[in-house]
Amino acid sequence: MPKISEATVVEHREARRAALLDAARELLTEQPDQVPGLGRVAERAGLSRSAVYHYFRSRDDLLDAVIADAFPRWEQRIATAMHGCTEPRDKVLAFVAVNLGLVADGEHALAQTLAAAVPTEEMARRARAFHDSLLRPVREALDDLGVADADATVDLVNAVVLAAARRLESTGDLEAARRSVVDLLDPYLREQRPVQD
Repeated sequence: MPKISEATVVEHREARRAALLDAARELLTEQPDQVPGLGRVAERAGLSRSAVYHYFRSRDDLLDAVIADAFPRWEQRIATAMHGCTEPRDKVLAFVAVNLGLVADGEHALAQTLAAAVPTEEMARRARAFHDSLLRPVREALDDLGVADADATVDLVNAVVLAAARRLESTGDLEAARRSVVDLLDPYLREQRPVQD
């Protein structure tokens, strides 16, 4: 029986799989224009190339696993921030802050790299569904504020966040990017009349 570094074989396998996913994410974030091969991922994780095949059949299989791991983490991060807010206005601003935080952490670049690396219809479908699920609580908050056309407004909020994200990627100044969006959106959000129960 090979030596394991965790308390159980299951925990050992989970730790090695997580190490491979972390290594793939790091490499994709560091060099977004270059999708790493399994050998590079294994080397970064401190494992042999042959060990990777115990967890992933191919590079595409590994990339699918990175996507499957990343999307729920991003969604949870946004949901947690918005859940802590009682006012709809604060929920929208929390969405802004978390999204820009994801950009600052390199997660947005990772998403773009994954979309380019796995340009399949399935990836496009999953990305659309994920994007819609991220925007759903913003749409609900805008509905609660009494915004007449919440669908159009959520698209505008998203466009402003994307513009701030591009600026953040070029300047590296998270606070300035966040402040620019808040300065633009907050007066509008304060003017809305919340729906009364």
